[in-house]
Amino acid sequence: MKDLFKDLKVIELAGVLAGPSVGYFFAELGAKVIKVENPKTSGDVTRSWKLKQEDPKDDTSAYYWSVNAFKESISLDLSSTAGLKKLNTLVADCDIVISNFKSGNDEKLHLDYKTLSALNPKIIYASINGFGTESPRSAYDLILQAESGFMSMNGETNSKALKMPVALIDLLAGHQLKEAILIALLKRYKTGKGSDISVSLFDSAIASLANQATNWLIAHHLPKPEGSLHPNIAPYGEIFETKDKQLVTFAIGSNKQFKQLCELIQFANLASDPKYATNHLRVGNRKQLYAILFDYVKQFNFKDLFSQCLKRDIPLGKIRNLKEVFELPEAKAMLRSFKHKGKALNTVSGIAFKFNEDV
Repeated sequence: MKDLFKDLKVIELAGVLAGPSVGYFFAELGAKVIKVENPKTSGDVTRSWKLKQEDPKDDTSAYYWSVNAFKESISLDLSSTAGLKKLNTLVADCDIVISNFKSGNDEKLHLDYKTLSALNPKIIYASINGFGTESPRSAYDLILQAESGFMSMNGETNSKALKMPVALIDLLAGHQLKEAILIALLKRYKTGKGSDISVSLFDSAIASLANQATNWLIAHHLPKPEGSLHPNIAPYGEIFETKDKQLVTFAIGSNKQFKQLCELIQFANLASDPKYATNHLRVGNRKQLYAILFDYVKQFNFKDLFSQCLKRDIPLGKIRNLKEVFELPEAKAMLRSFKHKGKALNTVSGIAFKFNEDV
């Protein structure tokens, strides 16, 4: 499957995370992805986004490699005649152009769809923007998390608004653009015609609000920070500590699962208690339920608890840090290795799906 797109040529005129995550997707699947970077700004700004323990003299950062491995990087000043001429040569026989210009900058630089499609009518021009093609606003993931409601819901009860620790809106927008590109490729296969497609970070964020959006739109429930708690399900997201000091959480999505949990902790009658017999009742009385369950869970070592939950099909998760995560064989299988200046480095694959037959 890694050579699925070996005949595709992609020009990436995008920086930071959202657009490059799309280029990374095609690079992983064998496409030739040429990342165009601006020499006036020392390339993609994420090259300079280094942790304090990273070498300040290195021309890349760990952040940069999260979505830029397996690409060919070239330096072009697209505001110059020579740079634009070189890019036009590349565009003439490419399949996809990925961009994330601010509104109007694509036309100013002669890098808009109308101009480039005159050179190559079959190109798929895929652009990412912050708040729509007409908005002049700069877009960083943090701003979108704030504007789209995510920060207002994130955090502990009564805490200040809190951003998520991953630039999730960027990644969600990247997924939206991948889907649009794949549809455009199918269209081109059928019709021979290119496409001009765009995705905004704001629309991607709103599309991903899912049940939290309908909780407001239908039930008029205004979501507020509740830590890990789920507003519709209980117990779901409460944090428990085992006898051997491991932190765990349950995702009890049905009455059957709750009954199984009560039997596991040897408190079977709890499942039929008038306060907790249904999910709706459990949501209304979750604080009291948490206090009861906490004392019972505390009696188990993690391995025993995990084993019993597995047997009874009770959804249980151990709260792991990233060191622990990448000790798991399933996580190790998601690693991709590459070399930079002779040094072997690892990054995480952006591809989580598998074809269970040869492609």
